[in-house]
Amino acid sequence: QVQLVESGGGLVQTGGSLRLSCAASGRTFSRYPLAWFRQAPGKEREFVAAINWSGGSIYGDSVKGRFTISRDNNKNTVYLQMVSLKPEDTAVYYCAADSAIRVGLASSVNRYDYWGQGTQVTVSS
Repeated sequence: QVQLVESGGGLVQTGGSLRLSCAASGRTFSRYPLAWFRQAPGKEREFVAAINWSGGSIYGDSVKGRFTISRDNNKNTVYLQMVSLKPEDTAVYYCAADSAIRVGLASSVNRYDYWGQGTQVTVSS
C-alpha cells in the first residue's frame, strides 16, 4: 500500500522560510515524478513544483525563484524548500507521485495518482 506522508508545515511570518518533506512508503519512487500542490480555502488545488528522477524540475509561476523542490531517492523522500514566504502562500500543501516512469513533468493534478494527506502552511502578515 502506497503512502505519502508530509511534514514540516507550520506558522511562519512573512519573509520567513519552511522546509516541507514528504516520505513515501509501499513503493520505491526513485524513477517516478514527484510533485507538490497546494490548496487554499475556497480555491482549487494549485500546482507548485514537480521533479523527475534525474532532478529536472518545473515550478508554478507564483513560486518561481522562491521555492525549490528536491529529492533524495535513497530515502524515497521529496522536499520543498520555501523562502521569502508571503501570506498568499498560506494553504494546505500536498505531495503527489506519478505512477509511471517518465522524464516529462506535468502541472496537472490528473497526472498524479498518489497523494499525501497534506500539511498546513500559514504565513502571517
